[in-house]
Amino acid sequence: MKGNNPVTGALYLTRGLAYLPKPGLRSFVIIPLLINLILFGGAIYLLFSNFSAWVQYLIDLWLPDWEWLSFLEYLLWPLLAVLVVIGVYYGFSIVANFIAAPFNGILAEKVEQQLRGQVNSSLDSWQSAVKMIPQALARELAKLAYYLPRLLMLFVLSFIPVVNLAMPFVWFAFAAWMMAIQYCDYPMDNNRVSFKQMRQLLSQRRWSALGFGSLVQLGMLIPGLNLLLMPAAVIGATLFWVEQYER
Repeated sequence: MKGNNPVTGALYLTRGLAYLPKPGLRSFVIIPLLINLILFGGAIYLLFSNFSAWVQYLIDLWLPDWEWLSFLEYLLWPLLAVLVVIGVYYGFSIVANFIAAPFNGILAEKVEQQLRGQVNSSLDSWQSAVKMIPQALARELAKLAYYLPRLLMLFVLSFIPVVNLAMPFVWFAFAAWMMAIQYCDYPMDNNRVSFKQMRQLLSQRRWSALGFGSLVQLGMLIPGLNLLLMPAAVIGATLFWVEQYER
C-alpha cells in the first residue's frame, strides 16, 4: 500500500490492531499490553479527578480578562478539553514507551520477520531484548532531546494573545508528528537507521506519518482501545516501514 496521504497513514494503525491476535505475535504483545494497562489506568484516574479544574485553569491562563472576549470561553472550552486529555495521555505514553522500549523493539522485529522472512536485527528472544535495554533507552533519550525544546517553544507561544487561539490545533499536529516518530522509530532502529535519518525518511511521507500519528492519539482517548494502542501502533509502524520504505 503506497501513498503519501493521511488516510494511508491512518490505515496502518487499523491494520496493526488486526494483527494483534496473529499467531507468533501474541506472546510479544503481552508485556506492552500490561504496561499500558497499569499506566493508562493511572492516567484515567488522574484525568477524571482533575479534568474540569485543569480546563478552567487553562481558560483563565490563556483568555485575556476582557469582558467583550468572554464569548470565546465557549469556543475554547472544547478545544482546551481535548488539549488536556491529549496532554495527560501523551505524558503517560512517554513513560509507558520509555519502560516498554526494548519489548516494543522485539515486537517490531517479529512483525517484520513475518512480513519479510528476514530482518537486519540481532534480536531473537526476550533475553536479547533485555540486552538491548541500554540502546533502547538511549534512543528514547534522543527522542526526548528532540521533543522537549519544541514543546518548550509551543508552550511559550501558548501565552501570546491571539496566537494562543490557534495553539490547540498546533499542539494536535505536533503531537501527531511525535507519535509517528515514537512508533516508527522501533522498526527503523532495528534496521540501524539513525535517529536523524529516521526523521528525514518520515518527512518524505509527512502526510502519511501525520495521519498515522493523528489516529494513534485519537485512539488513546477511547477507553479500552487505548490499552491496545501501544502494541497496535508498533505493529502498524512496522507495516508502514516495510511497505513505504522497502527498496
